[in-house]
Amino acid sequence: MTRKMEQTQSVVLFDGVCHLCQGAVKFIINRDPGHRFRFASLQSEAGRRILQDSQNPEISSERVDTIVLYQNGAYYTRSSAALRIAKGLKFPWPLAYGFIIVPRFIRDAVYRVVAANRYRWFGKDDSCLVPNLENKARFLQDG
Repeated sequence: MTRKMEQTQSVVLFDGVCHLCQGAVKFIINRDPGHRFRFASLQSEAGRRILQDSQNPEISSERVDTIVLYQNGAYYTRSSAALRIAKGLKFPWPLAYGFIIVPRFIRDAVYRVVAANRYRWFGKDDSCLVPNLENKARFLQDG
């Protein structure tokens, strides 16, 4: 995939070993009939390639404590990423975008509590999520 193509897509970068994050990816796939979103784990080469241009020190492939949405050349993290993703899903999920009016420091505080406990509450794998054949095209390839 070329850099230009990546900039025109909405790419969700997620912690590939986290069960909660894997579940979120499956949730998005099942509610995204228009295939607006593509996916890559933060640990993958494809994920690192997308993150390399970020000027935000909180966004890196070394930090896997947040979901990152890369959309139209911009990076969104934590609750802002989650709400923008919800906005792009089929009804009724775009209604969740209304929570954007809640101040970000409050939304992100809740997000951080869940992120800090996600492995303990939901578990984790030794390796990254491997997409099934049906959804493989939705995942960015390394290399």
